[in-house]
Amino acid sequence: MLRFEIEKPEDSTEIEVLLDNAFGLGRTNLSSYQLRIGNQPIEELSMVAKEENGSIVGSIRFWPVRVGQNEFKVLLLGPIAVHRTHQGEGIGSYLISAGVSKARELDWEAILLVGDEPYYSKFGFSVIKTVEFPPPTDPNRILCLELTEGTRELLKGRVRIPSAKDC
Repeated sequence: MLRFEIEKPEDSTEIEVLLDNAFGLGRTNLSSYQLRIGNQPIEELSMVAKEENGSIVGSIRFWPVRVGQNEFKVLLLGPIAVHRTHQGEGIGSYLISAGVSKARELDWEAILLVGDEPYYSKFGFSVIKTVEFPPPTDPNRILCLELTEGTRELLKGRVRIPSAKDC
């Protein structure tokens, strides 16, 4: 039986191993990782899936970001990973759905990610052409889920880490 809970600081090392196994050791060179350096994930939205023995078999994190000069509350979803022995069990879907639901409760206005639209479209994500990620990012893989009506059409510009003046 799995349990889903908020990520704790002591989960960090095991999560990093899970992410290395899922994405490879070069994962930190991906463009979306530039938006995590010096940024802190949102604690209430960063979750893990644990087996009864406490082993972490799934993880998701959400990060605050800004788009262009707007002041919308926007999240970056990722990374999300599920241990290969548990893929196909719905763990990733649960983590995404629970995270999106909680983000709505916390009044976030949109969620961005870099990923495969055929997979993420079942959660409501679709390509957004008005948003730029650090290069090299394929613009056809930049996806958005609008949480507050009207936000998506106003998101324009480069995604960046929030600065002190944004807070």
